[in-house]
Amino acid sequence: MGTSAGKPPVLLTRKLPASVMARLEAACEVEQCPGDGSAAHAELVSRVAGKQALVSMVTDTVNRAVIEAGDALRIIANVAVGYNNVDVAAARERGIIVTNTPDVLTDATADLTLALILAVTRRLGEGERWLRRGDWPGWAFDQLLGMQLRGKQLGIVGFGRIGLAVAARAAVFGMTIAHTSRSDAGMPLDRLLATSDVVSLHVPLTPETRHLIGQPELARMKRTAYLINTTRGPVVDEAALAWALKNRLIAGAGLDVYEREPEVHADLFPLENVVLAPHLGSATTETRTAMADLAVRNVIAVLGGDPPLTPVT
Repeated sequence: MGTSAGKPPVLLTRKLPASVMARLEAACEVEQCPGDGSAAHAELVSRVAGKQALVSMVTDTVNRAVIEAGDALRIIANVAVGYNNVDVAAARERGIIVTNTPDVLTDATADLTLALILAVTRRLGEGERWLRRGDWPGWAFDQLLGMQLRGKQLGIVGFGRIGLAVAARAAVFGMTIAHTSRSDAGMPLDRLLATSDVVSLHVPLTPETRHLIGQPELARMKRTAYLINTTRGPVVDEAALAWALKNRLIAGAGLDVYEREPEVHADLFPLENVVLAPHLGSATTETRTAMADLAVRNVIAVLGGDPPLTPVT
């Protein structure tokens, strides 16, 4: 697709909200990859040539092949906080700016984290399935007993924006907070795992954090503890988690992300002590619109000769 009225060409991997599309189309010549799912890699390589900007989603693999095919690229605007799907080093080599969308999804992700904590500790998924099957016999005094949050320790692994927001919400429920992170050591990870009643993961996916939680770490946790993951699937060894849940090494887990999305480890499906959500962390209308808008504002700024608003390089 060529340009019109001198507008810089931009490639979208997914359609954005109408208000955001209008803003982008007013400033740029926009081409969108077909379909509603992740853009096929070959499609990206083919369509990115000649484009000055690429607006990508977290499920798009923007690797060196895509970046090298983008011979005119000036910016890759990733509509996510995490950017492990983008080869940042390859972009840097070619002088391409990479941006992300921090801050705007903090509240939605923190809310979803608390929803998973409540769902798994109060056995909501298990109870709903029981009802829907028509097997519930009625109220009983010792039925589906869960864990009360007040007085329990929440161990937060990764104490950035989202981790802090989760801590604030959990405190309202009467939980005490322990944390560990790169910038503020806090409690050592081993001790946090051994002493926490709920462990919630909020670290970015890096080579160092891949399988941060595996069989040895799960074995250190209390048998009454719960693991929550709303960050990136590969931070947890999913096979090890399924093993730990099946053998009751921990009491349960709440997952919003998976190691090989959209695939989920088959051993998780039969287990009643795990809540499985389909990557809903930022899935509110307000948040997804704000994410898309921030990505587009980054594109317009860079193509207009201004600094990016939220650069990662």
